[in-house]
Amino acid sequence: MNMPEEPTRRSVGVKNVTVGRNVVIYEPANLYDCELCDGVFIGPFVEIQSRTRIGRNTRVQSHAFICESVVIGENCFIGHGVMFANDMFREGKPNPDRESWGKIVIGDNVSIGSGATILAVSICDGAVIGAGSVVTKSLTEKGVYAGNPARLLRRL
Repeated sequence: MNMPEEPTRRSVGVKNVTVGRNVVIYEPANLYDCELCDGVFIGPFVEIQSRTRIGRNTRVQSHAFICESVVIGENCFIGHGVMFANDMFREGKPNPDRESWGKIVIGDNVSIGSGATILAVSICDGAVIGAGSVVTKSLTEKGVYAGNPARLLRRL
């Protein structure tokens, strides 16, 4: 009788992360080749991929996924289960060319509610994104946004 082959296991944990002062990381978490500035909080079950920067005093709650090449500003709140995606599958499949992926830039003082999805966009300073929203276009005006796709509900 043939025994099933054992899977290849790769443990990441926290690897090659540049960390500022007073950073808190609750494990388990997968963080690699990224930067966490002073005062950042990372909840459990978070993944932060390479070439990503999390700004000073930003809180990332549990189960968030922050893909490669994301810049998040200072004093932001990233709710539970927020997903960032920068490969837009433009040819109907994953694109292996990382340099062609979209960039995601989140301004300062941005709050993103639980379960939101942020695609390859920029979000201006002070925006509030409602829980479960899908941000498909860049947001240039400070305000409260919600829905799929996210729309401006009111200006702040």
